[in-house]
Amino acid sequence: MFGCFELKADKFKPEHLGQLNFYLEALDRDVKKPNENPSIGVLLCKDKDSEVVKYALSRNLSPTMVAEYKTQLPDKKLLQQKLQELFDNETSEN
Repeated sequence: MFGCFELKADKFKPEHLGQLNFYLEALDRDVKKPNENPSIGVLLCKDKDSEVVKYALSRNLSPTMVAEYKTQLPDKKLLQQKLQELFDNETSEN
């Protein structure tokens, strides 16, 4: 499984998903092996309106998450732990 992380310096806009989906499609077509799960997209934005995100993701077929980011990153070990949990959850669901 592959992932694409994108950081936006502004508030979430639905068109950000179009760009991220383009990258995910490229990963799935050119890098992913047939036996692997679809690539995952993570979009980090300065701010988000949850209703806009809900509408924008409602017809999205690729596994994608939208989150606000902070100006200070969490501890590296905590971040690694959370990413591992994300991938473990994805693996256990399939």
